[in-house]
Amino acid sequence: MKKWLSYLLIVIAIVMIALSFKAQILPPGLTGLGFILIAVKFLTED
Repeated sequence: MKKWLSYLLIVIAIVMIALSFKAQILPPGLTGLGFILIAVKFLTED
């Protein structure tokens, strides 16, 4: 379940980063990067 949610979090992060580039605003991009870091942390846990 945790892996599935991590992959979903990565997808949401990619959408937020794309939105950030399209609208030329910084906060969604930073949030997307944070989501990716959280997802990587979850995926690397045992």
